[in-house]
Amino acid sequence: MTELVHRVLPAAPVESLGDYIGIGGGLGLDMARKLGSAAVIDEVEASGLRGRGGAGFPTGVKWRTVASYASAELPTTVVVNAAEGEPGTFKDRAILRSNLYAVIEGALIAALAVGADRAIIATKHTFTIERQRLEQAIADVAAAGWSEGVVVAVVAGPSEYLFGEETGLLEVLDGRPPFPRVAPPFRHGIDEAGPGSDEPAGTRMAQPDPAGAPPTLVNNVETMANIAPLLANGADWFRQVGTPGSPGTIVCTVSGATRRHGVAEVALGTALGEVIELIGGGPRDGRRLVAAMSGVANPLVPAEAFATPLTYEDMGRIGSGLGAAGFIVFDDETDLAAVAAGVSRFLAVESCGQCTPCKQDGLALADLLARVARSDANDYDLAGIADRVTTVADEARCFLAQQHQQVIDSFLRQFPDALRRHLEPDIAPVAPEPIVPIVDLGDDERFSLDLGQLDKQPDWSFDPDDSGKTPVDRLAEGGLPG
Repeated sequence: MTELVHRVLPAAPVESLGDYIGIGGGLGLDMARKLGSAAVIDEVEASGLRGRGGAGFPTGVKWRTVASYASAELPTTVVVNAAEGEPGTFKDRAILRSNLYAVIEGALIAALAVGADRAIIATKHTFTIERQRLEQAIADVAAAGWSEGVVVAVVAGPSEYLFGEETGLLEVLDGRPPFPRVAPPFRHGIDEAGPGSDEPAGTRMAQPDPAGAPPTLVNNVETMANIAPLLANGADWFRQVGTPGSPGTIVCTVSGATRRHGVAEVALGTALGEVIELIGGGPRDGRRLVAAMSGVANPLVPAEAFATPLTYEDMGRIGSGLGAAGFIVFDDETDLAAVAAGVSRFLAVESCGQCTPCKQDGLALADLLARVARSDANDYDLAGIADRVTTVADEARCFLAQQHQQVIDSFLRQFPDALRRHLEPDIAPVAPEPIVPIVDLGDDERFSLDLGQLDKQPDWSFDPDDSGKTPVDRLAEGGLPG
């Protein structure tokens, strides 16, 4: 039987630095200082740790690349991406609430490895609990002498979904709105824009900036939480759990049509269905599960594929992805047309408008899918949905448009009848499902959702009426705060 693991998500919260030291905290940083930067990167690379923010990029390769492109003039910066906003995901906040000293220790090890003199933890201004705890923990670590030579700070940013995208996050740290860059994420500078391309930012590395601008290392909260125990115990220990291609553990969130909601850590390679059963308690009484979705970043996984192991390679093999392992579960009572409409609305609204197809075709998709859910559509509208899916990701500079394309396409391919049935005259209309970020986990073991996001307009305002302008147009006119 599958059991929970507690490598980065402890069974009980670590309340103080003293408690953290009592369970081995600090040993990873001590080992890193003994090994030196090159050997630390070797160990992280040997472990096979992959980024837990969604893409699964090899962490050691990322660190080695950033270290090799260090600027001769200015120091490198380490950034911890704590701007969680993927619908269905709560794992980073769960880690920050229960094991934040490990995150800070991981960031200090990363700073040593890549030669950085500062580490920034970028989170959202709405994450009040996490920000307060981080400020105290940073003070504790500084008082203990752990962070000598490295300035550790918290930066609070906006609630926009794109703040979690690496290049958008760096824009916020530079004092601008979270509009993704064309250049790969570790390069500084808003002016690094080129001609339109179908290749999104972040899928490849680039040469260092010719002006000598320093690189920035960005890693997710969960990735950083893995670093200290990895260094303290070694790469072989890390690989004792998981699979050869996806070693270690993964912190999963389960919500939706299950008996309960929750967050827990399991070994990579655990079947999706087992995770849904273990964390979510399985289907509700009298109901049958039909599908699950990893946030709004990957295609649907039908129930017939729930035996798929949670690894980057196996989830890719079935045409989906592991993402941030935030699984929204649907049962035979769920109206999947309403879910598709909810996903499309969220992504269309959160699009910044730098890429016209992403915003324009995205909003058209959202409108057509809402019309389907209202049982107010016809065959022409269904054809329009299929057409827009093929164009929404044209010349996209970040992954949001690809997400929109891939997720909605999976509804069309896997559950075509869910949409078509709404063309029948006797099917009752439904509102789009609220696909929005999680706020918190309640005592009733159910997540509360940020339903206020349903009032957000495509121009990123919360005005009664949308202006018809894109967020990037509003910025150009001085109407969007930086």
